Amino acid sequence: MRSLTLHLKILIAILVVLGISVTAYQIFVLGIPVTEDATDDLWNIDAKVEFVANAKDPIKIQMFVPPLSRDYVSLNESFISNNYGVAVNRVDGNRKVTWSARRAKGNQTLYYRLVLTKRYTAEKAKIKGPTFRDSIAVEGPEKIAAEALLAPIRQHSADVETFISEAIKRVNNTNDDNAKMLLAGDPSPAHKAKIVDLLLSIAHVPMDKVHTIRLVADQPQTPELWLRSFNGTDWLYFNPETGEQGLPSDRLLWWIGDDNLITVDGGKKATVTFSLNNSEMNAIRLAKLTDENTDANFLEYSLYGLPLQTQQTFMIMVMIPIGVLVILVLRNLIGLQTLGTFTPVLIALAFRETQLGFGIVLFTVITALGLSLRSYLEHLKLQMLPRLSVVLTFVVVLIAAISLFSHKLGLERGLSVALFPMVILTMTIERLSITWEERGAGHAMKVAIGTLFAASLAHLIMSVPELIYFVFTFPAMLLILVGFMLAMGRYRGYRLTELIRFKAFVKADS
Repeated sequence: MRSLTLHLKILIAILVVLGISVTAYQIFVLGIPVTEDATDDLWNIDAKVEFVANAKDPIKIQMFVPPLSRDYVSLNESFISNNYGVAVNRVDGNRKVTWSARRAKGNQTLYYRLVLTKRYTAEKAKIKGPTFRDSIAVEGPEKIAAEALLAPIRQHSADVETFISEAIKRVNNTNDDNAKMLLAGDPSPAHKAKIVDLLLSIAHVPMDKVHTIRLVADQPQTPELWLRSFNGTDWLYFNPETGEQGLPSDRLLWWIGDDNLITVDGGKKATVTFSLNNSEMNAIRLAKLTDENTDANFLEYSLYGLPLQTQQTFMIMVMIPIGVLVILVLRNLIGLQTLGTFTPVLIALAFRETQLGFGIVLFTVITALGLSLRSYLEHLKLQMLPRLSVVLTFVVVLIAAISLFSHKLGLERGLSVALFPMVILTMTIERLSITWEERGAGHAMKVAIGTLFAASLAHLIMSVPELIYFVFTFPAMLLILVGFMLAMGRYRGYRLTELIRFKAFVKADS
């Protein structure tokens, strides 16, 4: 007996831990939203390219576009142009679009449009990057100034991260004569980044210049320069003005390197204007869209990977254990008497179509008329199988009559009575009749009311949209329910109704 109890406890613990672990993995690792109302940002970015074309020259415009290899995924990308050829290529870790035309004249306008969102993926791409570089050649006073700056940088740093931060701070120190000499009167962010790059190269620390766009709606945008370096494990991003480490979450990496955003052959006065706006989309729908646009197969093995019609069926099926749990609690802990465990659940499923109030009326009417017929058939001394066949046929005829009568009166909801489980109604009538004969009308009415109450409560709980979404999205929760059901299977204590029944004994003992 002890071994059986220990075995049951271990089984319950395994099921509960497994259910919690899988659900936690889906929520915290995969990032699946816990509520259906959760929304995520959807960003629309327009880059407007304007230039003046030379009348007699072929036109070739090249512009960097986001590589989308870090934290964002594209839902839609389009290149809007008139009579221009379009090609997109990857060059040195960047993506570059090329518009080309044989002839063009006057002012020209091209558009690049991107719709993106945060990347949903359980798998992080393997990060690679250089950890060593050759020094940039420098001579004369610049070399002396650079070495003079590097001495305190090395002294006040402990690793790559602190070394780069200290180098940026030293270059931005306007009171340092060595920094002034290297900047040579050009304090622009691009030139400061160039000096930082020189210092890091002498220390053989690799560095990239990255250009980002800030995801802020309805504000003028120009690419923002950041610096990055690989520490052997991760890319570290630095603000070239302050040395602060960490790329803000609202920055979208647009391109890497020293090259300009756009180059134009056969034209002049090229400008790029950015405009952004954002909207919101249901998070789980957005996750499904991003799954279609990545190789991560984010929802491949979830119920959302099923066809839509099958999903709707499973949304009902996964709620049946919830209804069974409700009945189990009502019977084993509270002591409510019902016609079995599954009969109330099946009736609750029928209430999904008829709605609760109308369903209760239909169930009461059909059961009452069925009991009257069953009482009449008892006088004919029929065997059980023929008797059940007659009752079942009567239930079908009665359902058809109610549907027809409701349709004639314009009560279209009455047509949903056809969804009532006819066999279940038949067996309900049979079992109620037997209970009536064996234990009296009062007990039969108590069981019927208990069944109807349990079915109504199960229907209300099984119809909660938040609960349906949660169980359908995180089906591992059913393992936790199984563990709870197993635990209740060994419960031998008093039920709540029994405490009321035996209250008189307690008074007598006192």
